[in-house]
Amino acid sequence: MGHSSVSDLPAHSHQSLVNYCERCGTVLTGRQIDGKLLPACPACDHIGYLDPKVAAGVIFTLNGELVLLKRGIEPSVGKWVFPGGYVDRGEPVPVGAAREAREEVGMEIAVEDLIGVYSYPDVAVVLIVYSGKVTGGELKGNFESQEIRTFGMSEIPWDDLAFRSTAEALKDWIALSSVQFRGADGAAKDTGSIN
Repeated sequence: MGHSSVSDLPAHSHQSLVNYCERCGTVLTGRQIDGKLLPACPACDHIGYLDPKVAAGVIFTLNGELVLLKRGIEPSVGKWVFPGGYVDRGEPVPVGAAREAREEVGMEIAVEDLIGVYSYPDVAVVLIVYSGKVTGGELKGNFESQEIRTFGMSEIPWDDLAFRSTAEALKDWIALSSVQFRGADGAAKDTGSIN
């Protein structure tokens, strides 16, 4: 049951939140448990598991075009993404997805179908993505958005997307949806395959 410093733990986005025991306030140490070095309390034996954060996103169109925002905050500032963010404790995930769309791009969204769940090794976030339908609002950003715009199918900035999960979710959404995009000439275009 070797003890080591909590600073020896693997990097995790919530590491700064687990320096003290949430039960008794004692400074945590590192302890090997099931082959993993985890923050543990030497006083009360509480283990501080490094659970992932849950984020929700929603992909939708406005007037036949995909709505994306250019991130105004790190990580990936200046890159394109659909609206999304962390789910609040006690908040249903689809409600969180709709809230993020309202906060980040000013649109009221009816969350529809689950597109996918995206998680990766060494990433402390699990992203749950839905499709949605606009029910109101107007495009306007907040501090998290440098720019908001709509994209036709041929205009999606595949090489300038914020995260791997952004590209994978968009590809899954296109494959699963029957959404019609508008081209530069304004004519509806079938999404087709994006391979």
